[in-house]
Amino acid sequence: MYLKKITKGCDFLKKKCNFRRLLFVLLLADIICAGFFGWKIIEQAIPDTVYLSKKEEKGISELRNLPFVTYEDTIQTSKGNAYWISCKLFDTIPVKKIKVQTVEEDKVSVCGQPVGLYMETKGVLIIDTGEIVQADGMTCTPAKNIAKSGDYILKVNGETIQTKKELIDKIQNSEGKEVTLLVERDEEEIPICIQPVKAQDLKYKLGIWVRDNTQGIGTLTFLTKEGTYGALGHGISDTDTGALLKISQGELYEAQVVSVVKGGRGTPGELSGYIDYSEGKKLGTIEKNQENGVYGMIGIQEQGKLPLCQMSIGYKQEVCTGEAEILTNVEGEVKAYRAQITEIFPEHADSNKAFSIEVTDETLLGITGGIVQGMSGSPVIQNGKLIGAVTHVFVQDSTKGYGIFAEKMLE
Repeated sequence: MYLKKITKGCDFLKKKCNFRRLLFVLLLADIICAGFFGWKIIEQAIPDTVYLSKKEEKGISELRNLPFVTYEDTIQTSKGNAYWISCKLFDTIPVKKIKVQTVEEDKVSVCGQPVGLYMETKGVLIIDTGEIVQADGMTCTPAKNIAKSGDYILKVNGETIQTKKELIDKIQNSEGKEVTLLVERDEEEIPICIQPVKAQDLKYKLGIWVRDNTQGIGTLTFLTKEGTYGALGHGISDTDTGALLKISQGELYEAQVVSVVKGGRGTPGELSGYIDYSEGKKLGTIEKNQENGVYGMIGIQEQGKLPLCQMSIGYKQEVCTGEAEILTNVEGEVKAYRAQITEIFPEHADSNKAFSIEVTDETLLGITGGIVQGMSGSPVIQNGKLIGAVTHVFVQDSTKGYGIFAEKMLE
């Protein structure tokens, strides 16, 4: 009996000891995880590149406010407009190297005016495939599992095409013989073969839905002294495929806001406008449609038609939460409206969701309900500098949205 009690006591002590070991391991794991995630947060809070004007030394001094982070006090003495600074955690653990780029004080002409955009796709875009009712009343899908949504048709039987009309003519001239389409798919050019069929209207068809152009309204953000512009702050995607449109060329036109559909919870509003596509209303060319915006050239004569205001660029390390302004045209002219930058996302600094912004101006809230479609590209101003542009609106709260940093658009 006495021996049994001793054995039970030893088992209890052993279990207690094992439990303490488990608690210690869990505590150690928590400390390691907390340390790792804390290190990652600090790493993301420190930019990869800092731009400094030769007239001021602001960026690095502001970074020194990060807790527990120290920076090198010396750099190499070789001549140049860029140098690297190492930063460490607790003056021991390397975090990253920051590239410090010194630049002349950059200035651009800030706009905020809605403009009309017309773009032609690179080749003919396949939106989808579908059924064809044949001349005999039977249905078929000749392009199914051959053509794909998002394909760009570049050639038909070896001949380059640019428009839907050219594609239709080529199919008609085939007289039902198999045609070879050269398509661009996932950055690769591949040939596909489809047999046209005669439809009920006695025309030969491939059973594909296509598009060769798109148009819409956006906001012009800035214009450089060289005449290049940036607009929207995000690329234009196809409404059906959702993919960024690949364009061959495009044109920028004057646009007039006709009415405003006010936004609300769950229902984003929009600027309804009129685009005059006459030659005299053309402002410039569209040359690039990229993730960060739409870009092109505006001639000197056409620049006189725009409300432009020269302004310095505020780099991302200068941006802070707090008061800001949005330049946009919802009342017949470009005006500045009050807003608040509510949060900055260092981990998304290179995207068009780099910071969140909230409209606080009662006038703008009364007209639009906040941010609406068509305001993409509206310049965001802070401390008298262009720091970015509005890019998105929150579906569940039209007073709020995202923005892109100006320096990212300027890249």
